Amino acid sequence: MFNMSKEEKLNFDIANLKQDFAIENMNITDEDFDIIKRYSNDEISESEMINIITNNTLKGV
Repeated sequence: MFNMSKEEKLNFDIANLKQDFAIENMNITDEDFDIIKRYSNDEISESEMINIITNNTLKGV
């Protein structure tokens, strides 16, 4: 069976998510996925991730 590293799995999941969002006509940027990646790597907490997304949304980023 094929064994993916955590990084490969995350990249695979992000590629699938991008396709899913595109089907729904949602524009998700690489910056958005970088935030998710940071959370996945335990670099930021869930509340920090939510604050970043909220602040970016309020700024129109």
